[in-house]
Amino acid sequence: MGTAEQVGQYKGFRPFVEIMDSTLRDGEQTNGVSFLPHEKLIIARMLLRDLNVDRIEVASARVSEGEKEAVGMICRYASQIDMLNRVEVLGFVDGGQSIDWILSCGCRTVNLLAKGSLRHCQQQLHKSPEEHIEAIRQEVKYARTKGMTVNLYLEDWSNGMKDSPFYVYQVMDALCDVGIRRFMLPDTLGIMNPLQCIEYFRKMIKRYPDVHFDFHAHNDYDLAVSNSLAAVLSGVKGLHVTVNGLGERCGNAPLSSVQVILKDQFHAKTNIHEDKLNDISRLVESYSGIAVAPNQPIIGDNVFTQVAGVHADGDKKNGLYQNELVPERFGRKREYALGKNSGRANIAKNLEELGLELTPEQTKRVTQRITELGDKKEIVTQEDLPFIVSDVLKHDAPEDKVKLVSYVVSTAYGLKPGANIKVQINGQEYEASATGDGQYDAFVKSLRYIYKKYLGRTFPILQNYAVTIPPGGRTDALVQTVITWNDDGRILRTRGLDADQTEAAIKATFKMLNIYENENKNEL
Repeated sequence: MGTAEQVGQYKGFRPFVEIMDSTLRDGEQTNGVSFLPHEKLIIARMLLRDLNVDRIEVASARVSEGEKEAVGMICRYASQIDMLNRVEVLGFVDGGQSIDWILSCGCRTVNLLAKGSLRHCQQQLHKSPEEHIEAIRQEVKYARTKGMTVNLYLEDWSNGMKDSPFYVYQVMDALCDVGIRRFMLPDTLGIMNPLQCIEYFRKMIKRYPDVHFDFHAHNDYDLAVSNSLAAVLSGVKGLHVTVNGLGERCGNAPLSSVQVILKDQFHAKTNIHEDKLNDISRLVESYSGIAVAPNQPIIGDNVFTQVAGVHADGDKKNGLYQNELVPERFGRKREYALGKNSGRANIAKNLEELGLELTPEQTKRVTQRITELGDKKEIVTQEDLPFIVSDVLKHDAPEDKVKLVSYVVSTAYGLKPGANIKVQINGQEYEASATGDGQYDAFVKSLRYIYKKYLGRTFPILQNYAVTIPPGGRTDALVQTVITWNDDGRILRTRGLDADQTEAAIKATFKMLNIYENENKNEL
């Protein structure tokens, strides 16, 4: 059957797809990633309560005491909200040891790991198919006597279908009647393409029409999402995903991409709350230490940012450069970048959001200035725009209300870094000193002390700190520091440029303080 005919056959295809998230088990196999027990609990809570995934796989049995603590915490929480049946743990064919470990944690569902290819069975386990099948049957029987739900992974199933389908069928034939809830078929080494995926799953579903099959994709050929969709088109009832596509080697199918393509391209139904996709992504990014690429679909920083001016112009004219992936759907908003490619339409969009009105000629002059800055590879943020407007239009720019009079930062071996500062706020000078975990940390602590003691207030919290140093290794290269501040839920980004990293951060800080001080004065 050709591709066009296949698509035509599924034109009215609107299945319900069960989503199982494996971030806390398979995702934790990402190199360098290890979640603490309380981090696992917080992620699990958001996955179940906020994102509403159908199931979560939270650990592998018998790994460590820390893992046992995490599983116990998650299971206690899930029991309290009547979702314990949605928590699963990977177990092994090990004579009941994994089953006992999982039960001791309070979990009632085991995802049993068996071999889905003859090569793995013979060369890793050194067992015949008959021996392995009998061991699986005994493991399933033991789990069921304990009142557990059993799902079965057929590890390396894709290679099994490719090289030894007779073995796969032998295992399935022997295990279809032992009470296994789901058979979970992994592309363990990420070797399949969508056409193979359709071929293999159609064979499985035709032979075993009453079996619930899950598909577990890996992304070695960057086909995990495509293969997941091919599996659904072939009749698979469940998909395994991870937040941000975390996983061993190249990772697994990312939850956000799988969700939106299922919904938009195939009109499939899931229980996922899409407006929480960005929140869970940021949480996992923070705990894992693995940054999301700016151009990662749905969750990347840049995916709802229009750069070219023609796109901003088209958006203004009835959303000509927008598709179904509107940012509000995911709790985000569309932005229009400021740089050499912006054009007047981008500038106008940002001015409109700030409530600034300029004539066409004034907008043209501001656009020229931003283009000049972009040619110098300087980042221009929306917060910079009022200052650029004031400068270009030769208005009297408001004098800085917060000025740095003098400062000394120091660091010495065996001592905490320190800072002594003198600042002027609304014409009044203040001094303070503090120590911190770094020179800039000490500087900010001194500032916060002044604001709290002398002014009785605080200023926005630092949320993110990014440093960019041009390649080439020059010690005198300019350092660009972009700091993201959280002002009671409102996000500010300010930039500082200097050959010294601390000085660049201080410049960005005082830019924020002047924005903040001007806004506070306007409110009084």
